[in-house]
Amino acid sequence: MVSPSFPTLPTRFSAQLAVCALAALILTACGGDDKSKGAGAPAAGAGAAPPPVPVGVVTVKPGSVPVMAELPGRLEASRVAQVRARAAGILQKRLFTEGSDVRAGQPLFQIDPAPYQAALQSAQATQAKAEANLAQATALVERYQPLQAAKAISPQEFLNAQVAQRQAQADVAAAKAAVATAQLNLGYAAVTSPIAGRVGRALVTEGALVGQGEVTQLAVVQQINPLYVNFTQSANEVMRLRQALAAGQLQRAGENAARVKVVLDDGREYPVAGRLLFADLTVDAASGQVTLRAELPNPKAELLPGMYVRVRLEQAQVGGGVLLPQQAVTRTAQGDFVTVVEGGNKAGRRPVKLGGATGTNWVVLGGLKEGDQVVVDGFQKMMMSPASPLQPVPWAPLGASAPTAASAPASSASAAQ
Repeated sequence: MVSPSFPTLPTRFSAQLAVCALAALILTACGGDDKSKGAGAPAAGAGAAPPPVPVGVVTVKPGSVPVMAELPGRLEASRVAQVRARAAGILQKRLFTEGSDVRAGQPLFQIDPAPYQAALQSAQATQAKAEANLAQATALVERYQPLQAAKAISPQEFLNAQVAQRQAQADVAAAKAAVATAQLNLGYAAVTSPIAGRVGRALVTEGALVGQGEVTQLAVVQQINPLYVNFTQSANEVMRLRQALAAGQLQRAGENAARVKVVLDDGREYPVAGRLLFADLTVDAASGQVTLRAELPNPKAELLPGMYVRVRLEQAQVGGGVLLPQQAVTRTAQGDFVTVVEGGNKAGRRPVKLGGATGTNWVVLGGLKEGDQVVVDGFQKMMMSPASPLQPVPWAPLGASAPTAASAPASSASAAQ
């Protein structure tokens, strides 16, 4: 079978056809680009402006802010009583539950009272005998009185009767004192709590001989509502604070300045405020610290003596101060700086003067003016796009609604409290 043959195109014509096809493809591509440009699609080019970087900012609004000192402290029971055996004998019973709350005068231990009961009965018998002798001596004096008036007896006999009566009266008084002593010793056999509070573990067990030659400690009762908070502050800080107050840089705090807040180990602030009781008059020569004490209510017994805490104490007020979140401040060896949004939404570095911490905020004493926008969040995005303009967004603490520009410092302050 013979295959059909087709005419072959000349070589020159084939080359011209290929050139025409390539030109058509180029024109089609150019037409598509023009069409997409006409539809408004952005053209990617080397000269396009970078997109703005959103950053969280707070707007500076100076006002009166507290100067807070956060100091290390330790809790201590307001009253501590060591329960001791004042009577010697065998311990018979423990009458309390270890770790429970006890009231003042509640029996805690019972010491064998038999010896003291016998001593009381003996003293009472001696008193009865002395009272009988007094009655006899008194009757004799009464009988001698008319005889002395009639001179039927000698004056010496009447005087002897009067002396015997007075001796009998003294014997009765001594016997009553012995009875009181015996009753007191018998009462010591029942060991009671001297104060109201929480009792710890028993230091002795039933059957132990206590009070024999020494006053044996049986238990400890501590009053933990309220508690004392003992803390220290550097004497140099106290002097600087007094100098600033004298120079007018700071104002004295108001009526509630003596109130303190306690921060626990987990960072949680104890909800009940305490009050400052006193500051020691002397400085510890070894540490250069001044000791202070505050009283802290503990109605639910959540806090225990011996716990370490942080104490926040408001010492003064600074006018024209600014509260900034601590994450907004960069601390270096050259000083403290913040990042602000300047003209053209550019980032600028501004040195600031800090006056201490208030919770999670710094107190800024200088370097900022009202209306400045301080960057708090978004530093990583700024580092990734250093040439991009900034887009300020009001910042709010985690879990809070976004504040307005005017209320940003107030929100920061509330977060510190």
